[in-house]
Amino acid sequence: MASLLLSRILFTLFLAVSVLQSSSAARTLSETSSSDQLLKFEYHKGPLLNGKISINLIWYGKFKPSQRAIISDLITSISSSTTSKTPSVATWWKSTGKYYSATNKKLGLSLGTQILDENYSLGKSLTTNQIVKLASKGPHSNAINVVLTAVDVAVEGFCSSRCGTHGSSNGAGVNGKRYKFAYIWVGNSETQCPGQCAWPFHQPIYGPQSPPLVAPNNDVGLDGMVINVASLLAGTATNPFGNGYFQGPKEAPLEAASACAGVYGKGAYPGSAGNLLVDPTTGASYNAHGVNGRKYLLPALIDPKTQACSTLG
Repeated sequence: MASLLLSRILFTLFLAVSVLQSSSAARTLSETSSSDQLLKFEYHKGPLLNGKISINLIWYGKFKPSQRAIISDLITSISSSTTSKTPSVATWWKSTGKYYSATNKKLGLSLGTQILDENYSLGKSLTTNQIVKLASKGPHSNAINVVLTAVDVAVEGFCSSRCGTHGSSNGAGVNGKRYKFAYIWVGNSETQCPGQCAWPFHQPIYGPQSPPLVAPNNDVGLDGMVINVASLLAGTATNPFGNGYFQGPKEAPLEAASACAGVYGKGAYPGSAGNLLVDPTTGASYNAHGVNGRKYLLPALIDPKTQACSTLG
């Protein structure tokens, strides 16, 4: 199971190691020291997700329809060819194709079913095992089941050690076969820990204090969830079972997006997300266009060939 590192850990690492330079357009992970070489981002020969995969959303707790649309439009945007404006969410996702060059396989994602659990069937304080139980409500074959918890739901480790996580679990038998399905969990941090899990749309708790950016969908909690869902989708695709692409120890891997934590545009440095597009009307910062006129802020992804963080801008 892989979890997103919290912003406070991110900023501490930024300040201690100084891996980002304000004059640099990309962060190189294997630059100078021997310890960097030991932490090279690499492929560990395990399977990647491939074929046609549905992304199924399990909404736990109360979300407004407009909030659900922000995430569902993000998923639709990944495979959309109708977004005329660039850079686009689809362009961002296509960069994961570099991970598949060694496997000769392809991955196609699409929005699947959406399940609403507005009555908090397991209560408002969830364990990791209960997250997996919720994820199992979605399809078990050719699926990524994404559990999204509402603003008033506490989850084991949320805010104290993680903003979200991904993993895999054995599903029920289908036609004599037992499938292992991938799952993701992300929580709405708006009232619990926005300074940790919704940066740069909220003032950080630790590290350099710069003014928060305006959220492109006018919802700090959901725009923070967009960043975390996108990061974990990239990690799930390229390291679904813990033996794909990652850097560092298997127990706490840095994956496609988490290896570039805090980088969203060129020129990123501690306390700054980098150079981003700005909506002239709302002042919102973003770096990708989606369907239905959406604007999103998406994380940089590490290029497995160059070992550098690649941004859309």
